[in-house]
Amino acid sequence: MGGGSARLYGAVAVGGFRRYATYRAATAAGVFTNTVFGLILVYTYLALWNERPDLGGYGQAQAVTYVWLGQALYATLAIQGGGFEVELMERIRTGAIAIDLYRPADLQGWWLAQDLGRSVFQLLGRGVIPFLFGVTVFPVALPDDPLTWAAFLTTVLLAMVVSYAIRYLVALSAFWLMDGTGAMQMLMIVGMLCSGMVLPLNVFPGVFGEVVRMLPWAALLQGPADVLLGETSALRVFALQGAWAVALLVAGRLLQSAATRRVVVQGG
Repeated sequence: MGGGSARLYGAVAVGGFRRYATYRAATAAGVFTNTVFGLILVYTYLALWNERPDLGGYGQAQAVTYVWLGQALYATLAIQGGGFEVELMERIRTGAIAIDLYRPADLQGWWLAQDLGRSVFQLLGRGVIPFLFGVTVFPVALPDDPLTWAAFLTTVLLAMVVSYAIRYLVALSAFWLMDGTGAMQMLMIVGMLCSGMVLPLNVFPGVFGEVVRMLPWAALLQGPADVLLGETSALRVFALQGAWAVALLVAGRLLQSAATRRVVVQGG
């Protein structure tokens, strides 16, 4: 990537950050919502862990930490959608995608940069406050080692890329489906279950648990959480996230190429 391209995508990322920063009321509402849902989940988890201590290999303080981490990353990673994909699907539906294809920038790279800007804002603007509230009010299990925090932040960055790659594939399905409602609903359901937002994936037993922990959604919340809580090697999570990021981005590139040919055939 040349210096000009780096500046271009950097400007797109900054634009994505600033765009979401203008929605102050929505951000405040999101902070309130995440805090309330965090409280509901914490007391649910406390009751569950009182009955089943060390469920999923977590102690009670770890389970509480997991809840507030999930609330911090929920909007950051658009686990149920809500990022660029809605706009991209609408542009595909209306034909405005033809304008995007004429930009002096790669379509996949453009939306990745924009979504990274959105993710960083959601982390700082919507995620940090509920997390700080949770770790202040409840007993939690946070590391003292700066290297663990650095590894955790790296997993969050990689999770942003994996999340984008998943949603980019879903968005491109609009070239064939035209109406993306069904695909978005599937994204919401699978995202909640397979990312660990409802329950940590460590509590799922047997073959189902082993499979779900290897899916790309496990790279969003479960992986970063286990690194922060000291339950797994950071290198193992980096490998999982990196493998899925590469595989999904390549799949997105191939699907984009097929979709571009389809636009040309249709006269777009």
